[in-house]
Amino acid sequence: MPAYVIVNTRVLDPTRIQQYRHLAEQSIQQFGGRYLARGGALSVLEGSYQPERMVLVEFPTLDRAQAWYASEGYAEARRARAGIAEFEMILVEGLP
Repeated sequence: MPAYVIVNTRVLDPTRIQQYRHLAEQSIQQFGGRYLARGGALSVLEGSYQPERMVLVEFPTLDRAQAWYASEGYAEARRARAGIAEFEMILVEGLP
């Protein structure tokens, strides 16, 4: 079953975040992931949640998504974003 990483991000330094994006994209591809949405237009349909910039990544399985998050490649990306962006991230298993 596929799995989805859903991220709400607040970018504090638009110039320096480019290095994070490059490293994150490389690490995602290594685990079979792909971007489904990456910062496009959004609107809140119900509730009080006010996301700023949403990213949606699909992985082939929950295990692959968890392995990606624990990988050294993504750890390098997280180090690159330290102090320049704030993230809220969840992982959810999809339907068969």
